[in-house]
Amino acid sequence: MTAPARPSGWFVTGGPGARDVPRVYFFAHAGGDPRSFLAWQSELGDEAQLAAVCPPGRGHRAAEPRPTLEEFADGAAAAIRAEERDAGGAVQGDRPVYLFGHSLGGLVAFETARRLRDLPTLRHLFVSGISAPVLAPSQRVRDLAALEGKEFAEQLGFFEGLPPEVMAHEELLDLLLPGVIADFRMAAGYRYRSAAPLEVEVSLIAGRDDAYLHPDKMRGWNDECRTPPALHWVDGGHFYFRDKSPKAVTDLLLDAVRADRHIEVI
Repeated sequence: MTAPARPSGWFVTGGPGARDVPRVYFFAHAGGDPRSFLAWQSELGDEAQLAAVCPPGRGHRAAEPRPTLEEFADGAAAAIRAEERDAGGAVQGDRPVYLFGHSLGGLVAFETARRLRDLPTLRHLFVSGISAPVLAPSQRVRDLAALEGKEFAEQLGFFEGLPPEVMAHEELLDLLLPGVIADFRMAAGYRYRSAAPLEVEVSLIAGRDDAYLHPDKMRGWNDECRTPPALHWVDGGHFYFRDKSPKAVTDLLLDAVRADRHIEVI
C-alpha cells in the first residue's frame, strides 16, 4: 500500500522504512507516474527502500506551477537534503542514498546529483535510457516539444511512447497528452552547463534496441564522472523494463547496496 506523500509533497514511498535502510530516490520518465516505480520494491525486499520523486505540477501537486528542469533539480536536491539531515543541518545517521532516473528522469537525477555534492551519504547515481547530458536536448526532442495533440502522440512513437491501447482511446489520450507534452518541453528547455565531474559512482543503463541511443552518445558521460561510469547494455528498447521484470535495474541497485554495506562492515 502506498504511503501518503511527505508534507513537502516531494516523496511517496511504499510504506515506512527503518531509518538505516538505504534509500533509492526514483525520477520518472517524461509523462511517467513516479509512483509506478514503487511496484519494484518487492524486488529489493528490505535491503533498500524506494522513494518516488514527485515534481510540482503533477499528481497530488497538480495545482503547483510546473518547474523548469533546473528548478526541478533544485527542489529535489533541497528536499532530499532536508530528508537526510536534521533541523540543525547534520546528517541523520549514515543511511546510504542512491539516485535513479529513466530518460528525462535520468537527466534530472544527474542535475540533482550535481547539487548534492555536499551530501556525504550520496553513494551512487544510476541513469537509464539517456545519452550524455552535453548532447541534451537533441534536435528530435526540440522538434517533438513544438508539436501538439495527435501529431505529437504519433511522433512520440520513436521513443516507444504511448501504448497502442492509449493511442486508440481518444479520451484517455486527451487526458495523458498534456503531461507528456509539458515534460518534453521541460526537456527541450534544458541548457547544459559544464561543471566539475561527479565524485560518486555512476552507472549507465541502456537498451540494446533503443533507437535513441548508441555508444557514441554515451561516451560523453566519461567527462561527467571522476571515475569512468559503468555502462550496462540490457535486452530491450527504450522502455526495456516495461514488459519484463525490472531486475535489469534492481539487480544493479542491490549489487551497489550490498557492496557499500560490505565496505562499511570491513
